[in-house]
Amino acid sequence: MSTPEPEISIAGKTILITGGTGLIGREIVTCFLEQGAQVVVGDIVDSALETFGNELKTKFNEADFFMVKCDITNENEAGNIVEATVKKFGKLDVLINNAAIDAKFDQTGTDSVDSSRFENYPISLLRKSVEVNLNGTVIMTQAACRQMLKQGYGNIINVASTYSMVAPNQALYDFGDGEPIRYKPVDYIASKSFVPNFTRYIATYYAKEKIRCNAIVPHAIFNNHGEKFTNNFSKFSPLGRMSDRSELRGPFLLLASESSSYMTGSVLTVDGGWTAW
Repeated sequence: MSTPEPEISIAGKTILITGGTGLIGREIVTCFLEQGAQVVVGDIVDSALETFGNELKTKFNEADFFMVKCDITNENEAGNIVEATVKKFGKLDVLINNAAIDAKFDQTGTDSVDSSRFENYPISLLRKSVEVNLNGTVIMTQAACRQMLKQGYGNIINVASTYSMVAPNQALYDFGDGEPIRYKPVDYIASKSFVPNFTRYIATYYAKEKIRCNAIVPHAIFNNHGEKFTNNFSKFSPLGRMSDRSELRGPFLLLASESSSYMTGSVLTVDGGWTAW
C-alpha cells in the first residue's frame, strides 16, 4: 500500500510579505489568502497599498489581512511591521523578503531603464539598489529573527533571481532592429547576487533554533511585455516562453508550508530552465 502524499497547507499560518503590492507580491498574497493564511502586506507606496487593499476587501475577510507601509531600509519601520504582525495575529510564522529594486523591460518600464554601459553606469543607482536589495533584506530578516527566536520557530523565504546565479545574456535586449540596446544594469546583479549565500548563512546560523530559510529564483514573469521582447526571450529559454505569475504559487506554497520541513538553505529555481544551459 502506497503512502499518501502529504498535503501542502498553509491554513492558519501568519505570513508577512514585503513588496506585497508588486507583480509577485500581489499574486502570492492572493494565493495565501485563498489557502487560509493570515497575511500582512508590506510596501513603501501608500497609494498601491490602498488600491490593493480595496481589491482584497472585495474577496476576503478583512480579519485575515492588513496593509502596512514599510521602508525595509529603516530599522524602526522593519521592527514596527513585525510588532504590528504579532499584535494582530499573535505570531509570525513566515517572512517573505520580496521587496526589491529591479529594472523592468515590460512595456511600462523599459523607458525608465538606465541604458548606460557598465563603464558609465551611475554609482548612485548602484548604491540605491544595494541599500534596498541587500541592506533592506538584512534589516527585515533581523527584525523577523528576533521575533522568531522569542516564539521558538520561524520560516524565511528570500526572493532571489536568475541573475544572482548567472550573468545576464545582454543579447536578450538586442532585437536586431537597429534600436539602441537597453542593457540589464549591474545594480540588480550586484545587489541580488548576495541572496543565495545569505539564504545559506541564515539557514545554517539558525538551524538549531528551528528557523528555516530558503530562496526562490523566479525568472521572466510576463507582464504586458512587447512582442519583440517575448519573441527574443523564447529563443533563449529552454521552455521557449516567459512564465505566468501563477506558476510561482506552487513553489511559494511549498516553502511556506510544513511540507518543506526538511528544506533549509535551498535555492529553488523556477526559471524554465534558464540557468540549466
